[in-house]
Amino acid sequence: MITAFLPCRKGSQRIPDKNIKPFAGIEGGLLKIKLDQLLQCKRINRIVLSSNDERILEYAESLNESNIVIDRRPDYLGSSSTTTDSLINYVPSLIHEGHILWTHVTSPFMLDKDYDALIDAYLNGLDNGYDSLMTVLKLQGFIWNKQGPMSYQRDKLKWPMTQNIEPLYEVDSGAFISSVENYIKYQDRIGSKPVLFEQEKIKAVDIDWPEDFTFAEYLWKIKL
Repeated sequence: MITAFLPCRKGSQRIPDKNIKPFAGIEGGLLKIKLDQLLQCKRINRIVLSSNDERILEYAESLNESNIVIDRRPDYLGSSSTTTDSLINYVPSLIHEGHILWTHVTSPFMLDKDYDALIDAYLNGLDNGYDSLMTVLKLQGFIWNKQGPMSYQRDKLKWPMTQNIEPLYEVDSGAFISSVENYIKYQDRIGSKPVLFEQEKIKAVDIDWPEDFTFAEYLWKIKL
């Protein structure tokens, strides 16, 4: 049993009504796009939509889709101060068995076929010693922190060829897959040994800031 968990809290400090405002001319916005994608996935058995926003809940109810389970999330778990850790600990009270694919409406370029591929990679990983999966963006370049380079050693070569730099991986928040048992055991949406599933840059686009929203709309219009 594969259950998609789709959290959509009320409000957004950086992008007001981010989840449901029109996106690239599409009414229902990012929420409509993501629900359409998840409903088309062959490997997903049901979708749990968790929100404390009545507009989001009403939209989901209007679809009248038997595969969508609506969770009216308590307000204390839907505020700007709610931590992801708190929401993670809440999820097993909604989903009691099988495997959870946690995803977000803010990853509009992850299509149904991408989710099916993730699930296949996750199940294959279970057979090969992994216990979970998360999507990542490979970073293979000159990456620094305030103290200096993190991805290469300037005392050996000041400007190495980027293809020779050991890659780092940024968690792009596209999707996380793990079992209900792992949620309870680790109090986390991944286990102790996740598959790092590399995504193309466009798949890894995560809408978090106003300029992300504008950029994603432009990409949507020219790409899809």
